[in-house]
Amino acid sequence: MTLTPRDAFTQWQQSILSGSAGTGGVPLADDVVVEWPFNPPERPRRIDGRAAFEAVARAGRAALPVRFEEFSDVVVHETSDPEVVVAEYRLGGTVLATGRRASAPFILVLRVRDGQIVHVREYQDVAAMERALGGPLPSGRA
Repeated sequence: MTLTPRDAFTQWQQSILSGSAGTGGVPLADDVVVEWPFNPPERPRRIDGRAAFEAVARAGRAALPVRFEEFSDVVVHETSDPEVVVAEYRLGGTVLATGRRASAPFILVLRVRDGQIVHVREYQDVAAMERALGGPLPSGRA
């Protein structure tokens, strides 16, 4: 059975909740492109290639003091392109230093081709994330 974009999003969610930062168990193409169009200048806006993304994701996850615990308000939109889904959701968790629970909204555009994720574009509400953390995001975070 070939991985569908909806299945890929489900695997993406599971990897985030398991702490593997979108890498473990997610079938990324070697030449995957990952983008965050609204990242501030000190954070990457585009990464080319699985190895580069995994390195940035691991470092970013290690620097982010949050345990992600749930996806809520999830809506997955099928598109006219069978390779693409658009997912809207809130990602919630606990800030480890304070025990405070918080969440922030995201939109993820995911393209899957031949059973592998070839393009990810994530729109993050950076201001909401910083409010949840009580300060700026670590600069190495994707």
